[in-house]
Amino acid sequence: MPGNDKAGGAGSDDLTIRDVRARLVEVPMRFALGTSADVVRVAPLLLVDLQTEEGITGHSYLFCYRRSGGRAIAAVLNDAVDSVRGAPLDPIQLSIVLGRRMALLGVVGVVRMALAALDMAGWDARAKAAGLPLAKLLGAAPRPIRAYNSCGLGLMKPEAAADEAEALLEGGFRAVKLRLGYPTIDEDLAVTRAVRRRLPDEIALMVDYNQALTVNQALDRGRALDREGIAWIEEPIRHDDWAGNRALVRALRTPLQIGENFDGPQAMEVAVSRGATDLVMPDAARIGGVTGWQQAAAIAAVHGIEMSSHLLPEISAHLMAATPTAHWLEYVDWANGILAEPFEVVDGNVVVPHRPGCGLSWDEDAVARHLIE
Repeated sequence: MPGNDKAGGAGSDDLTIRDVRARLVEVPMRFALGTSADVVRVAPLLLVDLQTEEGITGHSYLFCYRRSGGRAIAAVLNDAVDSVRGAPLDPIQLSIVLGRRMALLGVVGVVRMALAALDMAGWDARAKAAGLPLAKLLGAAPRPIRAYNSCGLGLMKPEAAADEAEALLEGGFRAVKLRLGYPTIDEDLAVTRAVRRRLPDEIALMVDYNQALTVNQALDRGRALDREGIAWIEEPIRHDDWAGNRALVRALRTPLQIGENFDGPQAMEVAVSRGATDLVMPDAARIGGVTGWQQAAAIAAVHGIEMSSHLLPEISAHLMAATPTAHWLEYVDWANGILAEPFEVVDGNVVVPHRPGCGLSWDEDAVARHLIE
């Protein structure tokens, strides 16, 4: 592949877009993820290499949910780069230019994710050119970021969930997340109580419904969970039902958490301004990459609302370091199987590396084994 990962060979303001390569892999998960929507046993990841004329390659990746999603995102990404080949690698300006060019198609969903992948790879290349970790390029110091373990803990029997919750404390994690959305409220409570009893009191327990409930169901189950020592209730109803989410915020003592489906910073501004959540957790791939995340972090700071991350922990750790109201990093190990240097977890913190860029590099042998043609 043309280009390499060398750092410091060009100024961060002197990079020119040459080409992009996007490869779809499926990496087995150590813990299957059973949600109210589906059971996921392999992680479809789109690996992105943005090549510059100056020989610096920026990396990013996306969790694509399905193979078809990865292929669609790759097609849009290649089209976007075709339209800006030879242009200066200025992620903020590119987000404006490409947003306009994609406006008739719509900068949502697959298109948003494709442009976010390009944005993140662009920021990685610029940080490498500057010889700085991405966090430092964004004005923050690389530091350990408090994380909760979000691997596994899908829908399962109570004792199995309790066993898995204990296993997820490896690495010193002080918080884990449990998926709920069983057919009955009694089943939700049985699993929650089994996990809560097994965990030390100081371990935080978040629960996630993956939009499984109606507003009335969410009110009933939320009131029951108010008595169970839960750190937050995540996406109990449709994520963009602002009125329904606002009603939950007003009725429940447990904080409401939404945000992984915010499609750009504007959606987050609407949710926050309408009082539709207590907490926010944007996904870097859906909020608009590094550029969109910075805008979202500013919104959270202005409103004084705590902001966590969703997936992509390697990139998100740098972004959280530069987030004024940083709360929790969501940790999953899904990319570890194809990374040359997986990020360390020490005492429940993801360690942001001091190497230039966001710290991503591929284990090419592993990529070849997991490649989807």
